[in-house]
Amino acid sequence: MGGDAPGADSRSSPRGFFVSLDGPDGGGKSTQAARLSAALRAWGYDVVLCRDPGGTQLGERLRSLLLDHDKDGLRIGLRAEMLLYMASRAQLVEELIGPALAEGRLVVCDRFLMANVVYQAHAGGLDPGEVWAVGQIATGGVLPDLTLVLDVPPEVAAARRGPARDRMEARTEAYHRAVRAGYLRELESRRVAAVRIDAAADEETVAARILDEVRRALERRAGT
Repeated sequence: MGGDAPGADSRSSPRGFFVSLDGPDGGGKSTQAARLSAALRAWGYDVVLCRDPGGTQLGERLRSLLLDHDKDGLRIGLRAEMLLYMASRAQLVEELIGPALAEGRLVVCDRFLMANVVYQAHAGGLDPGEVWAVGQIATGGVLPDLTLVLDVPPEVAAARRGPARDRMEARTEAYHRAVRAGYLRELESRRVAAVRIDAAADEETVAARILDEVRRALERRAGT
């Protein structure tokens, strides 16, 4: 992924920089988060890569509970599901993201609070404003400086997902269409600093676009 690194001043801020990659299943978030982290390390940044849910001992247990296919007849209600995601996120902020930002490091996270708002509110039926409010409490007000929404048309996302690998991917196509629509509504709302990335393109093109957006955000933060 080409391009020059932002100036050195943006790498020595007393507070780090927090980027999340979000969007519908099938957008390539995990792959792109790993690529972005590698590119930023090559630029000289101290990067922490994590995933939500997960990233801590508690978070990984909750991730398994939330995403593993139900084999024991366990039913998780919508509000309980939302709160379990919040619990994982709270632990992630306390153990990993908060300390990393305090040390001036750059955090790249595969999903964050916007996912909760979209999956459990816009697509699930809860109130988006309420989920944002709960999220503010769960994270202690820690939100990404930049959220990159990797957007893909439903038919492309379905082809990429293939057979469902977890409980979320196993939901109906109508649900996944509602998820995509929810992300587009959140982008329009401008509640947080977020940018849409056309993730239907090839992996190299998407990676270059992501890196360009992050570069610009870092330059704005540094005043260059």
